[in-house]
Amino acid sequence: MRSGVGTLDRALAVLEAVEGGARTLGEVVTATGLPRSTAHRLLRALGAHGYVTLEGGSGYRLGPRLLRMATQARREAPLRDLAQPALKRLAAATGESAQLYVRSGGSRVCVAAVESHRELRTIVPIGAELPLHAGSAAKVFLAFEPEPRRFLRRARDPERFARDVELVRARGWAASVGEREEGVGSVSAPVRGPDGRLAAVVSVSGPAARMGRGGGRRYAPAVLRAAREIEAALATA
Repeated sequence: MRSGVGTLDRALAVLEAVEGGARTLGEVVTATGLPRSTAHRLLRALGAHGYVTLEGGSGYRLGPRLLRMATQARREAPLRDLAQPALKRLAAATGESAQLYVRSGGSRVCVAAVESHRELRTIVPIGAELPLHAGSAAKVFLAFEPEPRRFLRRARDPERFARDVELVRARGWAASVGEREEGVGSVSAPVRGPDGRLAAVVSVSGPAARMGRGGGRRYAPAVLRAAREIEAALATA
């Protein structure tokens, strides 16, 4: 299947050629029908980004970055499906948008979301990659981070952010207003896997006018309830 974007189609053809195991440059050329110079150029570019790797004596194979992405996708798929009912209930109970985030390196990624039906609402696209130094979900992730200092010092107010992270450990949830985006507030709680480790963070977010002063204590019970529901779903999956 072709997308109409020539460079992308050729790059994907190269990846598919090495999907089944190591391939020499000649084998990639034969499998894709690309000119040798084009195949070589694409393999070098994909290698620079970690999507393929060259192993001496055996040729090119899928690289570590692509393998990490595949592992993450396999891990997220059941989590996303299991969390969806709880996110829908959270959005209905609060009238605000609900999201589920997972950790991805030095960022957090939205893997599931249910939008509020209100005209004025927050929208976090699935796949959005957000920082770990701003927002209530970031605070929850850092509460479980062994070495949070490198993220804390990037915050707008590192000392206050560090105090908020400590609060997560004490009360089990976090709130923020206008930290990541002006005019937006959110409340988040941890979702633990069956092994007790942090699996994800569930959030509810909306305009600061509705989620501002006192929003944390007002929305925290619903967010915590959603977190427990997702944990129960994970435990019985």
